[in-house]
Amino acid sequence: MAKKEEKELTFEENLEQLETIVKKLETGEVPLDDAIKEFNRAMTLAKSCDEKLKSAEEAITKIVNPDGSLSDFKVEE
Repeated sequence: MAKKEEKELTFEENLEQLETIVKKLETGEVPLDDAIKEFNRAMTLAKSCDEKLKSAEEAITKIVNPDGSLSDFKVEE
């Protein structure tokens, strides 16, 4: 059977999974090998969340010029 391709999770889905892992690890009842796997998964989720936040930040700091091009948004005093 071919491996099913994983869909990219949304920021909210990543965050929800990350919170679930943290709660699970906080119980202290997770065997060490499983805790290491969960920790590694959490780090992957955290990295994905960070990348999505950076991408969103870049997108909202741009302004569309009258000619349709993008430029950095700057507040002029």
